[in-house]
Amino acid sequence: MILYTPLSQTDIFPDSNDSFNNRQWVSYHGMELYVEKRKDGSYQLLQLLSTDPQDFLNSNFTPGTILS
Repeated sequence: MILYTPLSQTDIFPDSNDSFNNRQWVSYHGMELYVEKRKDGSYQLLQLLSTDPQDFLNSNFTPGTILS
């Protein structure tokens, strides 16, 4: 079977369900963000949920950004 998708293989076939336990949707500075909690208690931004294109140009909400 061949899957034509922009998603990575780990998004489709995760290693285990434990990898999703640390991920959640949060509201941060009025933006809806999909984040992953890190071992040090901070959060890493995975995805920004917005309908405003200007929000995606804000460097504070770049995927991979660490939020304290």
